[in-house]
Amino acid sequence: MGAATPRALRRVALSLGTPQDRPIRGADMCTLYTVRKTRDEVAQTFRARRPPVEPNLPDDILPGAPGLVVREADGERILQSMVWGFPMRFATMKPGSKPKPVNNIADIAKFPWKPLAQKPQSRCLIPLTSFAEPEGPKGGKTRTWVTIKDQPIAAWAGLWRESDEWGPVYSGVMTDSNDAIRPLHHRMPVLLHPHELDQWLHGSFEDLVAFQQRAFPNELIEITATKDLWVPKKTPTPVSGQS
Repeated sequence: MGAATPRALRRVALSLGTPQDRPIRGADMCTLYTVRKTRDEVAQTFRARRPPVEPNLPDDILPGAPGLVVREADGERILQSMVWGFPMRFATMKPGSKPKPVNNIADIAKFPWKPLAQKPQSRCLIPLTSFAEPEGPKGGKTRTWVTIKDQPIAAWAGLWRESDEWGPVYSGVMTDSNDAIRPLHHRMPVLLHPHELDQWLHGSFEDLVAFQQRAFPNELIEITATKDLWVPKKTPTPVSGQS
């Protein structure tokens, strides 16, 4: 199958506007992760050229927000800030609707992901320190955090491209959960071991499919339940003239 043209991608990702703040949806897979390390720490871990200024990342990275991505250009790894989610519109959306940031890739063998996955220049690594899944009853869900043992900064396999709407954007590849994460959710990110980074960036398309189909080792998953609400309550704005 040949590479998709920009026009073909725009048929799937036709959009208006810019990403807005969006609520976290507990039923969605992997809509919250963190990179609580400095630019220099991330760049050193991935042996990447750091951006000239420290990226202004939120504590909680949500779809439509900026996150860090490692990509390759001219034989060099580059650490870059991009928007999390490909801007896409669907047939079910009203005409003129703003695009939805599609932040997870269910199957890289399907359009529009396969043409991108087949091109090494469209592959990327998504640094993360942890990702969260919701637990508890509706309206009272809390954040349960997942970290990778012995990897203070882990790598999530991803794809990226330039968009007309939001500039450079990225999305993370998902797979079936292993036994450790399955009690939280039936899907999880495609996590890479440190020695597998080059294979994701330069390997064959069949290598990428194999990564998506494998089960990440249960013994490397560390889970920490918290009492933090999945959707934090907003602090009321004080009325002018009152303390």
